[in-house]
Amino acid sequence: MNTTRRPPAIAMRTAAVLSETTMRCLRIYATPDGESHFDEIDIPTTKRPVFPDTAPFELSAHYPASRIRFTRIPAAMHEVGCHTVPERVLTVRLDGSVEYETSDGEVRYVQAGSFVLVEDTHGKGHISRHSAEGQTVIWIALPNGLDLPSG
Repeated sequence: MNTTRRPPAIAMRTAAVLSETTMRCLRIYATPDGESHFDEIDIPTTKRPVFPDTAPFELSAHYPASRIRFTRIPAAMHEVGCHTVPERVLTVRLDGSVEYETSDGEVRYVQAGSFVLVEDTHGKGHISRHSAEGQTVIWIALPNGLDLPSG
C-alpha cells in the first residue's frame, strides 16, 4: 500500500476543481386536491475528485433510502391506467421507455437512462404507457423524497 502524501501543489489543484452544479430530475406529484402534475427539480451537486488523476465527478448529497427493488416489466405491457404509488419512489430506467400522463393531461416521454421521482401517493394518479419491449427499472424507496434532512 502506498502511503505517501500528495505534494501540496497537487492538493491545491484538487481544491480548485470543486464547483457547484445541478442535475435535473423529472417529478410526478399530487396536489392536495388530488390532481397529479409534473415538475422538474434541481438536485445540487458538487464536482469533486474521486480518484487521483481523473476528471472530477458530480456528486449529490446522500439521500436516505429505505429499500431498493429491481423490476422487469414484461414486453407488451402497453398501458397501465390511472394509478398512484404506495410510497415516494425514485425510478431509474435502465432500458425501454415509458410515456407518463398526469391527471392534468400533460404527457412526458421518459427514455432509458432517465430517472423520475414519483410522489403521487394519493389522488387521481397517473397513466403509464410502456414501450413494446420489456423494460428493466430500479425502484428506490425514498421516505423523504429528494428533500435533504435538516441539520
